[in-house]
Amino acid sequence: MTSVSTPPRASAPDAAGPAPGRRRALWRNPWRHPWFLEGFTWLYLVWSLAPIVIAVLFSFNNGKSQATYQGLSFRWYWGDPVNSVWHNPQLQSAVFTTLKLSAYTTLIAVPIGVAFALGINRWRGRVPSSFNFVMILSFVVPELIFGVAMFFVFTRLFSGIQLGTLAEVLGLVTWNVSWPAILVQARLAGLGRQYEEAAADLGATQFQTMRRVLLPLLAPAIFASAILVFSGVIDDFVIVDLLSSNAGNTPMSVIIYSTQHGGNGGPALNALATIMLVFSFVVAAVGYAGYRFMTRGERIDGKQALATIAGAEG
Repeated sequence: MTSVSTPPRASAPDAAGPAPGRRRALWRNPWRHPWFLEGFTWLYLVWSLAPIVIAVLFSFNNGKSQATYQGLSFRWYWGDPVNSVWHNPQLQSAVFTTLKLSAYTTLIAVPIGVAFALGINRWRGRVPSSFNFVMILSFVVPELIFGVAMFFVFTRLFSGIQLGTLAEVLGLVTWNVSWPAILVQARLAGLGRQYEEAAADLGATQFQTMRRVLLPLLAPAIFASAILVFSGVIDDFVIVDLLSSNAGNTPMSVIIYSTQHGGNGGPALNALATIMLVFSFVVAAVGYAGYRFMTRGERIDGKQALATIAGAEG
């Protein structure tokens, strides 16, 4: 009986993958852990945040030195009867002036910006497109150029408006009105016209549609723009410095710069800067939490909320 010889089977490929010696080198793997980028990011964070941490730390220094730490104390916040923020009239006035300017600017700029957004969104043609371009152009114009222009407006063209709180508020409103206009326009573009058309089909008037349909839908964008305007005024320096008249209407940013630049800075100035920093963090936290709450039914994650509060369109 003749035996049939079977050809040898080809060896099956190794299911475990190529041998370790044949694997690509680690530096050629595009999916490897980005150690360099991660390290560079940490280096940037340390470089940018370390001076702030040191400044905040020395605001709690028990002594007057800004080079030698002499123990934890709240002396420069309220403990010192003369130089603390609580007892120094100039520093105390700077805190209230900053909050006042932020509140006035927000209360005036946000309604005007919302009205601009609604008008430009409803107005068709080349003219509203030009106005929309002007709104975006305000983000490109340097604040120094704008501040100098406003200074000449109030000192040459409209000399009846003296430099001071009124001039500062008018300048800040003009500079910050683009925030609500841009954010509300982005919200309107995402909503479309179907909600207003449905309300009109149900018999709602234009005023009822605006009050019961449009404004509730625009509330997240309006809230986010108010947070951006308020926080932007807190640390604004150029406009308020050019339009302020005396120490009675000088905000924290100008006091910090002028005092430190003049060589008269001390731990009390660090305390004032810390208060300014805390205000900014509190406003940002309130804005983030409020925006997440208002958009809780729209599946807005944390990154989208941060992008909107930071000023991104969407």
